[in-house]
This record gives sequence, structure tokens and C-alpha cells, in this order.
Amino acid sequence: MNAQISRHSTKSQLFASLSAYLEDLQESGIDGIPPELMEAGIPDVSVNNVSEPVLESVVDNKQLITSEKHEMLEQIIKNLGACQRCKLGATRKNLVFGVGNPDARLVFVGEGPGADEDAQGEPFVGDAGKMLNRIIAAMELKREDVYICNVVKCRPPQNRPPESDEVAACSPFLLRQLASVKPEVIVALGTSAAQALLQTKVPISKLRSKFHDFHGIPLMPTYHPSYLLRTGGNSDSFWSVWDDMIQVLQLLKLPVPVKARKK
Repeated sequence: MNAQISRHSTKSQLFASLSAYLEDLQESGIDGIPPELMEAGIPDVSVNNVSEPVLESVVDNKQLITSEKHEMLEQIIKNLGACQRCKLGATRKNLVFGVGNPDARLVFVGEGPGADEDAQGEPFVGDAGKMLNRIIAAMELKREDVYICNVVKCRPPQNRPPESDEVAACSPFLLRQLASVKPEVIVALGTSAAQALLQTKVPISKLRSKFHDFHGIPLMPTYHPSYLLRTGGNSDSFWSVWDDMIQVLQLLKLPVPVKARKK
């Protein structure tokens, strides 16, 4: 029964996300189904009678739209507008879209804005942002070299994890955002981000340390910077994150700095 409920919830989220994405394409001036989708052949889908293969086909076609339509980040921000697509819009101060190199090879994705981010309209600018900056610097990269964004663009109250309907509402914009940047590697920061991107309930402790596929892009889940703040900058968790970043650097064929753990 729990597995059936989980599949139903996933289907509902995916259909909500796909519907929102198609609405936003229409707002962008696209009228009708793009030719590449017609060529791919979309099956006749009934919401009340959806099989797993049909659902997978719909998701694959959604990916096709995202990959084929390369658009500027500014256009996606324009489509977001004064977004009220989920309940988070009513409580935010600022929409937090993303920051960094629009052609970055590496993208970091967190779960959602915190209080500092909500106030400034930029992701990872509080204490967790300082820890992320430390990680980026340890990789001998600069913040402006990478791209940083979140699964949801508005702050959840009391910094709670984003809820499924909120993730579904923001998912089309995140997909378009990542399609625009076209990174070679994505790092998912923390449990909520990794589970939302990979559509899984597996804990971060089991997801991290290896790459997963996200629409053809290698994705490395790792611990959230706020978790490192709680456990200490020289903790086992910090060095676990560093081990994950070593794999990221190796995949990008970048030099791996030698780091010695403090005694």
C-alpha cells in the first residue's frame, strides 16, 4: 500500500510539474506542441489510467523540450515573474533565482533560500553560504566560476524542507535553468536537494560518494554546508564532502589540491 501511495504521489508531482512547464512555454510565446515532441510521439495519456511506461515516456518528452530549447536565464526569470504558483509566494520577501557563471561547468543546487537569502535575493549568502564558499575555494575555484541555485526559489517558513507541491511548482524552472547553464556536473547539497532532483527517499548518507544520472548529467549528492557548520569544519562530515569534491574535480579533469586534515 505504501509503495502504491508513493507511486501515486510521484505521478501527481510529475504531472503537476509537466503541466506548469507547458504553461510557462505558452507564456513564452510557444503555441502548440513543439515539432520535436510530435516526432517523438506522445501517447494518449489518461490521468485516471496511467501506466509506468507511459509516465516514463511523458517525462522523457519533457526532458526533450528542456534540452532542445536553449534559452537565456533572463527569459526564465521573466517567466517566473512575481511567482505565486505555490504557497511559498505569499510569505517570501524576495525570489531567489540563482547566481554565478551562466556557462558554468559546475552547478551547486541547494534545497531552498534561508532568511539571509530571502532578504538579499541571492542564494547561499548566510553562514551556510560562507561554508560553501570555503568548499569552492578549497577546490581552487571562485564563486563566480560556478553557478549556484536552489530547488525552490522562495524561502520555506522557519527554513523547513520544501514540500512536494512546492518542489513540483518550481521543478519546471529548475529544469530550464539547468538546461540553460548546461553544466558538466551538478552537486546536490543536502538531503532535500538530492532527493528532489533524484526523486528518491534514500538518505543522503547512502546517496553521497557516487555519481547519479540527472537527465544525462552526472550528479554528486553531498552534505549540506549547514550540516558542516553543526558538525565542525574539521569533522568527518567535512572530509566526506571533500572526498565527494575530489571526484567532481577528477570528472571535470581539474587539478585536485592536496589537503591535510588537522590533528
